[in-house]
Amino acid sequence: MKEQNSIPSSRISRSGKFIGTGIRIGGNYLKHYSKKLVNPQLDREELNKDNAEDIYNSLSQLKGSALKVAQMLSMDRNLLPKAYTDRFSMAQYNAPPLSGPLIIKTFTRHFGKPPSALFDEFNLHSSNAASIGQVHRARLNDRELAVKVQYPGVAESISSDLKMVKPFALKLMDVSEKELSVYMQEVEEKLLEETDYELELERSRFFTDKSSLPGIVFPRYYPELSCKKVITMDWLEGLHLREFLQTDPSAQVRNQIGQALWDFYNFQLHELRAVHADPHPGNFLVLPGGKLGIIDFGCIKELPEDFYSPFFSFVCPQPLSDREETIACFRQMQMILPGDTEGQVEFYYRHYKEMIALFALPYKSGEFDFGRDEYFRQLYGYGEKVTKMKEFKQARGVKHFIYMNRTLFGLYNILNELKAHIRTDTYPARLRETLCSVTAL
Repeated sequence: MKEQNSIPSSRISRSGKFIGTGIRIGGNYLKHYSKKLVNPQLDREELNKDNAEDIYNSLSQLKGSALKVAQMLSMDRNLLPKAYTDRFSMAQYNAPPLSGPLIIKTFTRHFGKPPSALFDEFNLHSSNAASIGQVHRARLNDRELAVKVQYPGVAESISSDLKMVKPFALKLMDVSEKELSVYMQEVEEKLLEETDYELELERSRFFTDKSSLPGIVFPRYYPELSCKKVITMDWLEGLHLREFLQTDPSAQVRNQIGQALWDFYNFQLHELRAVHADPHPGNFLVLPGGKLGIIDFGCIKELPEDFYSPFFSFVCPQPLSDREETIACFRQMQMILPGDTEGQVEFYYRHYKEMIALFALPYKSGEFDFGRDEYFRQLYGYGEKVTKMKEFKQARGVKHFIYMNRTLFGLYNILNELKAHIRTDTYPARLRETLCSVTAL
């Protein structure tokens, strides 16, 4: 893949990229409607592919928050047409990399010396490139290392980039501006955290120290070779999940990986009350022996008690079987609002209850086959149905839903790709008892 020698850094140059993309999209629409005059039955598939290609090409040149939003959108099958999710998923680990001279410049700025003076060997050609940074392979004292280098200007451009992304997102997602503003505010806060590699280093070491789980492997981190824009860790030799699936692994190994992933996420959620909230395939490696490597802790979502308890209460027999208790939980999480009429309360109660019952099914089954495509057709079919309802165009729910939903839907999607059949009751029974006793009070 061709390397980039520069990234547009000024607001004017970055906005110029967005304007140029908008012009190309306008041309795509003009071409589409011209063809439709000749063929009224023409669908939007070609239009969607052309738009997705133009938007991705522009965002991949800009890097940073704009590309990160595309990556996030690619994980939700309900928000965008398939052409967009397929193309945007490239941002997960296969974006165009930066050239070697820019990497040397980053090291010189932050360490006062080039990478060749810090490591015995350093490959200037990246191994993987994503939205915020790219990874280089290095060696020091016979240790194989992975060095993640942040793209220049990413943190400084987040706020202005998100403002420029907003018109595209409004059009593509078909949501109200108020709802999108709530989404963008939470996204901006988390993106700023993701660009702070010193914070990521601290969190990485916390999670690896706390999470001693079978089947899970974490790299060792090196603070002396890290800074605000660079993180150095052990190189884990393995395959990204989608590369792993291309090797046609056995059901036993797929189930083993799926079980480790499920247990890892539920340990974080229920023991640490903080979770790796970026569950895309580029952040996981399958290692020899069928173990799962976790290689990125840039995006962490902490769960306050006033959200955790009502959210996870729905894995218990109560409160869904108790109307008033369910509504009380919905009110606590602002899914039902103080000014709602009786008719609105009934409408949201009925639809949220149906949606949550479907989503919570794996938790209530003891074991679950995530390879059941029928379940995912139901899940995404329901999501598609409610997104078309005018009642769901307004902002509802506390801000914690944004990354919590992203986390769990991302986990479900990966388990579906693995076709994993796993035990889902492996998170500690005492936690289940605690949750259910809280909702019974």
